[in-house]
Amino acid sequence: MDWTDKVVLVTGGTGSFGKKFIKTLLAEKHPRKIIIFSRDELKQHEMRVSGYDDPTLRYFIGDVRDRERLVRAMHGVNIVVHAAALKQVPACEYNPMEAVKTNIIGTSNVLEAALDCGVSKVLALSTDKAVSPANLYGGTKLVAEKLVIQSNNYAAGSSTRYSCVRYGNVVGSRGSVVPLFIKMRAGGKITITDERMTRFWLSLEQGVHFVMDCIEQMEGGEVFVPKIPSTKVIDLARAIAPDAQIDIIGIRPGEKLHEDLLSEDEARNAVERESMYIIRPPETLWNRNLHYAGDPLPEGFSYTSDNNSEWLNVEGIKKYIAPFEADFLNGKLEG
Repeated sequence: MDWTDKVVLVTGGTGSFGKKFIKTLLAEKHPRKIIIFSRDELKQHEMRVSGYDDPTLRYFIGDVRDRERLVRAMHGVNIVVHAAALKQVPACEYNPMEAVKTNIIGTSNVLEAALDCGVSKVLALSTDKAVSPANLYGGTKLVAEKLVIQSNNYAAGSSTRYSCVRYGNVVGSRGSVVPLFIKMRAGGKITITDERMTRFWLSLEQGVHFVMDCIEQMEGGEVFVPKIPSTKVIDLARAIAPDAQIDIIGIRPGEKLHEDLLSEDEARNAVERESMYIIRPPETLWNRNLHYAGDPLPEGFSYTSDNNSEWLNVEGIKKYIAPFEADFLNGKLEG
């Protein structure tokens, strides 16, 4: 796929993923134009003055809740990466309708605006918390996923295609536990909720390249799931603060011991490739005779953070968090 003639719009473009994605896209793919769509003028200003001032960039203030503004922003756009979301679990629990308005209605607005504007590809970012959700954030992302995939029905007679990527915790992203643990280390004590807890992990760079790869190969209707390592949260704490006291404070409402990236039911309709799983659309009502290359998964298969075949030990975790240690020392760490 040739990106050099493409116009790309990124919702939530000032977030951790958006900034890394845009930086990588400029360095490796050289698209004709990138539109940064977000609602915070200060974050856009800070992003611009921090070095994101390439002549191909356009800063577009808007909210995914505003469908008319999305239509205006998507004029002439070829590819949309939908990364905007309310993602803090406690904030979503306390402000449930705000989570619904942004994560569900906002996603619906993105999908409809893309169809109206003739966008070729829309790739939405999802999360392991959307599988068997235990909190409102996960519930809204589950609904958002369903909206994305089934919107291919409406787009059957057009060139617009919709797909999702679903992955786990991004090391060091805004709201990640990594910056929190690094800051707690200074007090000599780290709190975790349960010593049995496991999570999927990937770096921001891995997430960005995975999204770029999926955009290039998507046909519409897939949910792409990367193969990524798991880690025990207690090992993460030990890697960041080996000398700190670790206090177990008990699991919180809406929190899981382990996360799922691919449920047993979904696995029946998924294929495996070398670096990913692909969940095929359950019904190809848009009748495009799609063929998804890959190997079928065995009966009873699921992909969860505690049954993973790939694990990061303490030394492996240290390699992942090394960049954030440097940012902490330089005062650049995001909380």
